[in-house]
Amino acid sequence: MQFDQLKRREFITLLGGAALWPLAARAQQPERMRRIGALMLYAENDPVGQSRSVVFRQELEKLGWMLGRNLMIDFHWGVGDDDWTRAAVAQLLARTPDLILANGSATVRPMQQATRTVPIIFIGGGGDPVAEGFVQSLAHPGGNLTGFTVLEPSIGAKLLELLKEIAPRVSHVTIMLNPDSISSQRLAASAAAAAQKFAVEVVTMPAREPAKIATALATLAGERGDGLIVPPDPATNTHRKQIVDLAANHRLPAIYGLRSATVEGGLMSYGVDISDLFRKAAVYADRILKGEKPGELPVQFPTKFELVINLKAAAALDIAVPPTLLAIADEVIE
Repeated sequence: MQFDQLKRREFITLLGGAALWPLAARAQQPERMRRIGALMLYAENDPVGQSRSVVFRQELEKLGWMLGRNLMIDFHWGVGDDDWTRAAVAQLLARTPDLILANGSATVRPMQQATRTVPIIFIGGGGDPVAEGFVQSLAHPGGNLTGFTVLEPSIGAKLLELLKEIAPRVSHVTIMLNPDSISSQRLAASAAAAAQKFAVEVVTMPAREPAKIATALATLAGERGDGLIVPPDPATNTHRKQIVDLAANHRLPAIYGLRSATVEGGLMSYGVDISDLFRKAAVYADRILKGEKPGELPVQFPTKFELVINLKAAAALDIAVPPTLLAIADEVIE
């Protein structure tokens, strides 16, 4: 009897262990790998673009995603025309991503045309994603797109106001814009609408390639009362160092829509904190990868802006920065 009980006990133990084998096997299975495709309208060696990709990755890591373990991010870098953008979109989609991050307004429409199923988070959107047909409404996008606009409609007037405040003698303001950018066109319209209030003439100057940028700025050289506004567009931001240097050489007071230009020697910048949008985009990516639908996540307008002033650039232009501006600046570069 004791022998039979012992054999029975061993059999039950073995049976219980066998029942646990599938559980143990499942526990040892690797986590499901998710893939994000990110189209970044920056040259790969651009430190600004790299810093924003780092912000995006770090925020995802804070939310529990681990690169190489449960998440892969395919970054595609560069700036080009419509054909280049469409080719870049096709390359990202060929890797069957679970989600796409579309950086820059120029990427949104090609993304939308290429897929109606892959979730897309945009940082851009032309300033009015509803008017552009990207989403049904801001509160309820309704399709596979959602994201963050980078243009507050009144920012053109604000840039003009700040330029006039730091350089009161400016009477003729040129806006350098990418002719293919609806966001830049709306910024220019906002500035033009405020021109009379600030007693200036506002004109636009289409330029996005280095040669055209150089030619355009040369026409302003030596003209008294000229000032320059450079909108926050990836096409011109790629050549920001050239624009900053030429503006300095031609002694043009200039205000930029992106902080990076002022850091590299520009006089002043005012615009959206783009890094903050990449941080928020990571939060949306986390929610979508965990099951939420992009069409149920509201499109957000920018809420965080930054004013940066470069005192060295001001001194080179013989500009005394008003104390009122220094008092409200988020950053002053000595």
